[in-house]
Parts: sequence; C-alpha cells; structure tokens
Amino acid sequence: MSIKEPHADSGMEDFGYRQSLDRSIGKFASFAAGVSYISILTGTFQLFYFGFGTAGPGYLWSWPMVFVGQMAVALCFMELAAKYPVAGSVYNWSKKLGSRLVGWSSGWLMLTASIVTISAVVLAYQLNLPRIWSGFQIIGDGSGEYDFAANAVVLGSVLIAFTTLINALGVKLMSRINSAGVFIELIAAVLIAIILALNIKRGPDIFFSTQGYGAGESYGYLGAFLVASLASLYVMYGFDTASSLGEETVEPRRTAPKAIFRAILASFVIGGAILVFAVMSAPNLEDPQIGESSGGLQYIVEQVMWGPLGKIFLVCIVVAVTVCTLAVHTAAIRLSFAMARDNALPFGEKLARVNPKTQTPIIPAVVIGVIAAIILVINIEQPKIFTVLTSIAIIMIYLAYLMVTGPMLKKRLQGQWPPKDLKEGGYFTMGRWGLPVNIFAVLWGSLMALNLAWPRADVYGEPWYNTWGAFVYIGVILGSGLLWYFIKGRHHIGTLESHAAATVAEAEKPLEQA
Repeated sequence: MSIKEPHADSGMEDFGYRQSLDRSIGKFASFAAGVSYISILTGTFQLFYFGFGTAGPGYLWSWPMVFVGQMAVALCFMELAAKYPVAGSVYNWSKKLGSRLVGWSSGWLMLTASIVTISAVVLAYQLNLPRIWSGFQIIGDGSGEYDFAANAVVLGSVLIAFTTLINALGVKLMSRINSAGVFIELIAAVLIAIILALNIKRGPDIFFSTQGYGAGESYGYLGAFLVASLASLYVMYGFDTASSLGEETVEPRRTAPKAIFRAILASFVIGGAILVFAVMSAPNLEDPQIGESSGGLQYIVEQVMWGPLGKIFLVCIVVAVTVCTLAVHTAAIRLSFAMARDNALPFGEKLARVNPKTQTPIIPAVVIGVIAAIILVINIEQPKIFTVLTSIAIIMIYLAYLMVTGPMLKKRLQGQWPPKDLKEGGYFTMGRWGLPVNIFAVLWGSLMALNLAWPRADVYGEPWYNTWGAFVYIGVILGSGLLWYFIKGRHHIGTLESHAAATVAEAEKPLEQA
C-alpha cells in the first residue's frame, strides 16, 4: 500500500535524497512534535523559580518579548519548511542558503546542544516524581549532600532508556505516544491556568512594580530583568522539530509551516496564562520557596490546588517531561541521520543506516541516548559545570538558528528568496513582510545570543572558565568539531550512495509500504 502524496510536495528532489524513512506522520502529530519540544509544563515549571527569584513578578514581561522575537525566527523557518521539509532542518537549510561549512557548523552546534538538552530536560523528573511519591527518592532521603543529584541521574537515565527504546521501534509508535502526551499536557495546562485564575488574590498591578528587585545591581532592574529573561529564552525554541520530521510527514510542505506556527502560538498563550495566574494566585509572594529550585511553580500549584488535584497535575507535568525528552531525542536522531547521510559525521554510513523493519535509524538513537546519560553523571559532583553546559546548549541552538536566518537574509537582499514555486504553488510565504521580519529575526537572534552568553558569575558561577563558559565551552565544542572537519571531514562530505536518488523521480517517489 502506498501513502498518497503529491510528488512535488516532498522537498526531497531539492537535495537529491532517496526516500528512506516512514512517511506516516499526520497534521496533529506534526504539531505535537513542536509543542512537546517547547513543552509548556516542562520549561515553565523547571525555570520559573530562576526568573522570579532574580527579577520578581516583572520578569514575566520577558515572556511576550521572547515570543515576538522567536515568532520572527519561526516565520522565517515556516518559509523554509514550505520549501525544504527535510530531516535535520536547520542543518540542511543553512547548507542550502549559506555554504557547506556554514551548514556543517550549524548542524554540529545543534546536534551537540540537543544531546546536552536531553540531559537537562530529564532532570525535571527529580523536581516532580518525589513530590508525587517519596518512594521515587531511591537514593537517600533527599537530605544528603548528593542525594538530590544522584537520584536525578537514576530517574533521568530510566527516562533516556525509555525514549531510546521508543525511537528505535519506529516513528509511528513515537508519534502516537508523543501525540497522546501532548494532548494530556495541553488539557492539563489549560485546566491549571483556569484553576489558578479562579483563585487570584491580587491584581495585574503586581507586574508593574520592581518589588525592590535589582537594587544594588550595576544596571538596576534592567540588569536583573535581562538575567531573568533567560528563564523565557530557555523555553521557547525547538519549534523547527515539526520540519525536521518532514520526511516522515504527509504533505510536509503544507503541514510543517502550520505546525510550527501553531506550536509556538499555543505554547505562548497557554504558558503565559499559567505564569500570570500563578503570580496572581500565590498565597504569599514573599515566601522564599517560590524563588528556590525546590519550590518554584510546583510549590505555588500545590498550595493553590485543593485535595488531590496538585498531585494529579504533577503527574501531568511528568507526562510532559516524558514527551519533551522523547521529542528532543527524536529531533537529535533526525539531525544526526541528516548529517550522516551526507557523510558529515564520523562513522556516517553506520549512523545513516535505516532499519528495514522499523524504517528508522536505530544506531543514532542508541548512541545519543548513551552520550546523554554519560553527560548526566556530571551533575552528581559538578552541578555548576552541568548548569553551564545546559545553559550554553541553549546559546548554541540560538547560534545555529542565526546560521539559518543570516544566510536567508543575504539571499533575500540578493533577490534570490523566496523561490517562485512558493508563491505559484500556494505555499506559505511572508510576502512583502519577509525582509523586515527577516532583519528583525537576525537582530533578535544576535542580541539574545549575546545576552545569553554574557559572563555573569551569578548565573554561571566561578571560576573564570565557568563565568566565561559560553565562550570557553562553545569554543572547545565548535573548535574540536571544526578540527575534524578540516582535517578529515571536508574531504569526503557528500551524499552517501545508499541515500542518493538516481533521478528526480526517485527522490519524489512516495514511500512504498508492504
């Protein structure tokens, strides 16, 4: 049986790749992939304490600010998804718009950042599971010096093993679990926002006062706000996942752009509602636990909810963390597969091998899972280094995005973008708004990457190599990658014969299934 799809709607012909993945993802599953990566109930609950503890209620103004900036990036990505909905979207887009070196650099940054992000996301299990049942505190009782960190590694490793297994079994199972999880997450998020709204104790004027935060800072409240904005910047990204699964999506050139837009919009509206109503409904905003990692948004929800509702919603957060990890792992696999079939990674032929039964690359799933688990162990005795690594992972993703929007702007100024077939085919295009939006996306990405990387001892800690971690660690990661690229990689990069389409017709051919 063949899955029907217009031949010219696959985007494969632009790269000369042969269809080898299972094209079975529908509209909701595509949308769910983007939503689960952003993950309203993971990022907001994991980072609220940091934003609130640094700049108070006013930090929430960073939420709409980040949304506007990231929506500009998303609109650029929507045009690209309408033209090139292929695996490893950011890598292939930057390669097509810029150069092979730019493409490889963006792919390498995105891949390493995604693996570290998996390790960071799974730590949220430790923030929630022991709250639901004390039995989840397997190591110690939580009072020991390393109880919290060591237990986080155990719980996180179990989750990584789960996402590795699901991804190895095929995209159909992955998308079903992810879609079900996202459905639960969205319903729970809306209900949390409604219940918090029904219990408000103060008016919106709370967001228009500095509440004494920023006093003593060299830049006053602005300095505190810029630091606190990291809590929002760390959440609203990953929407490109919908396009990275393009080779497995039905009618991707029409489906992926809509999925990107809906994912970031839904995350902004529902996540913003939870944040606003949480601050307005908290029994006591001066409670120090709100600004601590052991308290935060979970602490407010538990205080406001009555009876067993708090526990029920914590279970929903655990579901959200699970599908978020699954989505990040899936995206990392597709990116490694995309680079490997171009022979742009060591052991490219093995990493690009697609299992004939599950129609998914199994080796990258296992390799990425193992590396993420190893990185997780750093958290036990070196939590500050782990914090720096997870922080710079976000910076690397913003830099990878810049390696797409920057070359895209150059193409637009040269009159080479958008392609004619976007307009003629009725695909998404920004039209006359394309240039100003693209310019804003580049400026936004540059300024936020600088804000994220700014050496702050109160964020990254001491000694100097942690304070300047964005430059030190990114320099090491990118430098070591480029060393391999120039010594060996660039001499044999090119589409592997096993993945190259002999003709355009072969690249466009829909996937045949037994």
